[in-house]
Amino acid sequence: MRRPRSEARSGSAGRAGQDSGAVDHAAHGAGASWGTAVRATLHCLTGCALGEILGMVIGTALSWGNTPTMILAIALAFLFGYSFTLYAVIRTGVSVKAAIRVALAADTVSIAVMELVDNAIIALTPGAMDAQLSDGLFWAALLGGFAVAFVITTPLNKWMIGRGKGHAVVHAYH
Repeated sequence: MRRPRSEARSGSAGRAGQDSGAVDHAAHGAGASWGTAVRATLHCLTGCALGEILGMVIGTALSWGNTPTMILAIALAFLFGYSFTLYAVIRTGVSVKAAIRVALAADTVSIAVMELVDNAIIALTPGAMDAQLSDGLFWAALLGGFAVAFVITTPLNKWMIGRGKGHAVVHAYH
């Protein structure tokens, strides 16, 4: 496995008790910047939005019920969200197995919160679950859910990155 850049620069093999893929997050300081949190959240939101929109479009176009459509949309949101990170990390020379671990550690909480918020907005918007692709309400609820999810997830990502968790795991491979 390729060592994260912070280790490669310092020559450190990690602290005692940590695996060689561990990153010294002391360099990140006590907290993360809002800019870093916004970029991390936008990265996550892009993958989630593509997957979720595709799932909603497929389920709606095939006249599926609400539950199977939401399950497909959520599954595709996770798939696309993880795929964006996997692609970026694998490009640095990391093995697929190691990249999967990085993606799971980096994105799971962010995607889960984003999906929970977004789908709650859609489910709670009157008429949105029965709207068709041609209805403005379908798109307003979906895009509005993404906006609310972004606002809620950004501070969470800031907090996690500041503690060396979530998207901070990926930053070592940039």
